[in-house]
Amino acid sequence: MSEDRTSGDRPGAPPATPVTDELPVYAERVLDVADLIPPGRVMTYGDIAEWLGDGGPRQVGRVMALYGSAVPWWRVVRSDGALLPGHELRALDHYREEGTPLREAAHRADGHLPRLDMRRARWDGVTGGPDAGDKAHI
Repeated sequence: MSEDRTSGDRPGAPPATPVTDELPVYAERVLDVADLIPPGRVMTYGDIAEWLGDGGPRQVGRVMALYGSAVPWWRVVRSDGALLPGHELRALDHYREEGTPLREAAHRADGHLPRLDMRRARWDGVTGGPDAGDKAHI
């Protein structure tokens, strides 16, 4: 994989342009939606992309991986209801605290961790949200 470099840049040298603390516009939009998800509810990466009408699940996942710690990250999930690998126990604590619907794992399942009950936990972006009945516009 090649890297775009400006003339004079050396490997390991700081970038020629200063790095700012500003988030990309798309990242701000994704994080704004994550902030809207009510406690006890979830949206999938694809749901957020569809709700925004921009990007796809991978783009939303990338934003959450890079910047998601600033929002309730546990409310943005995989469509199969599996808990986020590496963060399962922290997420599970949040789900139990918020009363997010879970499905108990089968005893033969690895680690016996529950999954989200997507049928009951999934938020449509409208009902029961911060403005109960009004879809926010991002």
